[in-house]
Amino acid sequence: MNTATLHETTAIAAAVQTVAAIGAGQDLRLIPLSRLRPSSRNVRKSGGTSIPELAASVARVGLLQNLTVVRSPDGEHYEVVAGRRRLAALKLLVKRRKLAKDHEVPCLVVPGAAARTVSLTENVQREAMHPADQFEAFAALVAEGRAVEDIAADFGVTPLVVQRRLKLANVSPRLLADYRADAVALDQLMALAITDDHAAQEAAFYEAPQWQRDPESLRDHLTHEEIDAGRDPVARFVGLAAYEQAGGGTRRDLFADEHSGVFLADAVLLDALARDKLAAVAEAVRSEGWGWVDVAPRATYADLHRFQRVRATRREPGKAEAKRIARLEAEQAKLQEQLDDENEAIGDDEAQALQDAMDTIGNDLDAIERKLLVYPVGVVPMAGAVVSLDSEGAVVVHRGLLREDEAKALRAQQRGAEAEGDADETGTQQRPSDEPPALTISEKLARRLSAHRTAALQAEVARHPHVALVAVVHRLAQRIVLEGYHGSPLNISADAQDRLEQHAPDMAEAPAATGMRQVREAWAERLPEDSEALFAELLAMPQSELLSLLALCVGFTVSAITSREGERPAALLAHAVSLDMGQWWTPTAAGYFEHVSKAKALEAVQVFAPGEVHRLGKLKKAQIAAEAERLAAGSGWLPAMFRTPEAVTEAAAAQAETQEDATAKEEASVPDDQNADEVQAVAEAA
Repeated sequence: MNTATLHETTAIAAAVQTVAAIGAGQDLRLIPLSRLRPSSRNVRKSGGTSIPELAASVARVGLLQNLTVVRSPDGEHYEVVAGRRRLAALKLLVKRRKLAKDHEVPCLVVPGAAARTVSLTENVQREAMHPADQFEAFAALVAEGRAVEDIAADFGVTPLVVQRRLKLANVSPRLLADYRADAVALDQLMALAITDDHAAQEAAFYEAPQWQRDPESLRDHLTHEEIDAGRDPVARFVGLAAYEQAGGGTRRDLFADEHSGVFLADAVLLDALARDKLAAVAEAVRSEGWGWVDVAPRATYADLHRFQRVRATRREPGKAEAKRIARLEAEQAKLQEQLDDENEAIGDDEAQALQDAMDTIGNDLDAIERKLLVYPVGVVPMAGAVVSLDSEGAVVVHRGLLREDEAKALRAQQRGAEAEGDADETGTQQRPSDEPPALTISEKLARRLSAHRTAALQAEVARHPHVALVAVVHRLAQRIVLEGYHGSPLNISADAQDRLEQHAPDMAEAPAATGMRQVREAWAERLPEDSEALFAELLAMPQSELLSLLALCVGFTVSAITSREGERPAALLAHAVSLDMGQWWTPTAAGYFEHVSKAKALEAVQVFAPGEVHRLGKLKKAQIAAEAERLAAGSGWLPAMFRTPEAVTEAAAAQAETQEDATAKEEASVPDDQNADEVQAVAEAA
């Protein structure tokens, strides 16, 4: 919206009088371009952008508005006081040899005394077209039969720019009207334009809370059933071209860059293509002698946690193997030096070739390391492997996995061998143990990790209103019905457990804490501080929103801080919300590996990168921590404190199943009208 200051308004009024007085002195004529030059009396000192686009437009449709000029003191030239961008565009066309130097330009000649006044009048009085008008005008041109490429050439823009404006013109009329009224921002409009369904656009915007109307949230809402080809690891592995060649449907966001904004509609096809592509890898792994090999492109840490792992030991390489390892590592170091040499100019293609060569050597070293791993006798034919993908879409093979029946059979086999006294044969076997690992981390690290677990648990409870309601009723029932807590039966206290930084200094950047803080601030802006006004607001609030607020409040009261590695505070609550710490916490040097012993760090590396343990064992502790962070990326590994004990999981699942059966039987045995009568009776008694 254009506005004018008091001085500008006065100048405009004076300009009207001046122009009226000197109207007879104005002269519209054609002046050769070579005789035109910019004037220092042009009041606009900035804004000389998009000259190439304007030049292209002038070349296509001509100069649609004359320049305003005054005579130069030398009597040979004219100075342009209004139209500097147009003059620059014309000069550019001369440089490109699309106009002659003496091309005649329509100019309005005004007296020198009125130069600044006329220049100010033209710039202040001009009102820019609203972007929505431009969108609709482009759509009207297409409706008239104009090709997108022709429209782009007329306005000196790319066809993509025209397509984007056409996409915005197709947004819901209600949203466009609010955009004109500044109730919808342009970036929100661009996010909503990912679909042509006006009803879906309006639902995504108007039915979402104010704090969920950022462009990313709107785009996620409209594409939640689709797969982001740029971020999904399986999509990266399969490749967009292969997916489209197989007939997979896509949706493209015209407002994203060339490396993102493509969404895949057929998840089943994508998964099938990934499995087909992984089949060759699975066959190679099967040839190693494993009892079974499964392909699971999206295997999570929770999926793999169901298996027991058989640990392998690394034997020392033979002379030939050692020589080959040394040779490959020397070649790899030489290539790395070439990449790191700042004095040597390397092109992109050459750098990529060097990187590919390093990757090939790395694969060869990994293959040698796998051959150096020795599993206990009889384990390989019984155990198996899972071929999957990491978070970046790279192939990863999890070997030495035992299902429950296989683990039991292996233990029975080992016990039988021991009973027969065949100690020599079984001496090299490592018996899988059900016993928990020794508590070897410090109390300080235990509190740090449990702080992150607390933040994640708070966030999960806030996302599960039903569980939050259960937690509140559970506390009330304990205190009032069961009298399990002494104190005033009418008092319920709630203290926010939001000072987790004292245990974990990196809590401020933790995803769970950040998300909870943002949601809390959004609610704080919405709710009135006055107690009576707050009660009225809550009373009028829909039940779904009231439960969401309840869940947030309950979530902030959760505390699961502990200083012992073996303790799992709030284990049942964590199971109820399906807490997966792999979604909330990432193993880093600063967050874990720097705070444990060298042996403990190597123990972790043995799980997610067993082939690297020997190499890391030769490094210093700080180097081990840095390397462990790099190797752990995308592995899904979690420390013992973040793993859910199987006993708790099974007990909670059994209890939930029993409760569901009892509820179903009770509901089936009571007619609906009886339920209604009971509710009415309770209401009247109250």
